[in-house]
Amino acid sequence: MIKSVLKIMVISGLFLLFTILTVPSGFASEVRSISGAGATFPYPVYSKWAAAYNIKTGVKFNYQSIGSGGGIKQIEARTVDFGASDAPLKPADLDQYGLLQFPMIMGGVVPVVNIKGVGKGELKLSNGVLADIYLGKITKWNDSRIKAENPFLKLPSKGIMVVHRSDGSGTTWIFTNFLSKVSPEWKKKVGNNKAVAWPAGIGGKGNEGVASYVMRISGAIGYVEYAYALQNNMSYVKLKNRDGGYVKPSAETFQAAAANADWAHAKGFYMVLTNQPGKDSWPITGASFILMYKTQKKPDTAKAVLKFFDWAYNHGAKMAKALDYIPMPANVSELVETTWHKEIRDTGNRSIWK
Repeated sequence: MIKSVLKIMVISGLFLLFTILTVPSGFASEVRSISGAGATFPYPVYSKWAAAYNIKTGVKFNYQSIGSGGGIKQIEARTVDFGASDAPLKPADLDQYGLLQFPMIMGGVVPVVNIKGVGKGELKLSNGVLADIYLGKITKWNDSRIKAENPFLKLPSKGIMVVHRSDGSGTTWIFTNFLSKVSPEWKKKVGNNKAVAWPAGIGGKGNEGVASYVMRISGAIGYVEYAYALQNNMSYVKLKNRDGGYVKPSAETFQAAAANADWAHAKGFYMVLTNQPGKDSWPITGASFILMYKTQKKPDTAKAVLKFFDWAYNHGAKMAKALDYIPMPANVSELVETTWHKEIRDTGNRSIWK
């Protein structure tokens, strides 16, 4: 009897050992923490998703909101599991580093002001006027060009303090991309990049830094992701769009700008949503992207990252909309996940996704 029991225990032990040794790597050890860094633009929604996902799964999502430039540098240095950027990388740059990018969320960049007596959506600015403010050519709030667009506002003869980002930023990339499209002078003198030589103003680090400066300085104007404007109860500007209408930032006007985006034919998911047509389109709309290596040295960790973003695509839309972000449409997230399966692989060239 004892010999039989011992025999069963030995056989069971050998079976357990064999099971541990032969279990697929994705299940042998469970990843409990994933890390990323980059864009401040999506930080509010990523934070909300992270908290909900942690409660559901116990997995911690550690994200450094350091700007798109920093995120690209960290993923290139492989110090994080994924990078995040609001400035999409061109296909040639992705190929150079062996990266895959995919869109995670869409939203709007909005000019915000601190002018006594001027509330949310009360100040209207056309494209050329906004560009000339940032070029340092329009320096007073009661300038004739601003007054012409706002005949019913009592605008002070106060100096305009321009606030911009001091760090390499995807929010800046979106903003300067828009200015380059609507102002030939801006395109020639300053251009479109994550960091530029600003003709005027002071710099704040992150969306948080810009928002803080604008709130503290009377007469200031800055640009932030819409969630920061909402969270800080800031006065946003109505902008004149490509079709000539003045529109306010909202989920509906961001969606209108994103409506015609053809993601299926965007090589490397490279897509720019600024200055889109449509009477209701917000002119400074953009997407935020995730960057990962195609060949993964730590496939378990990479799979854990993809599981988080898969959950966000399928269960995070309501939370995103509550912060006035635009979730990616189902057909786009399905296209993205098909790309994961095809292109994200371990060092043995095996797909790590479904």
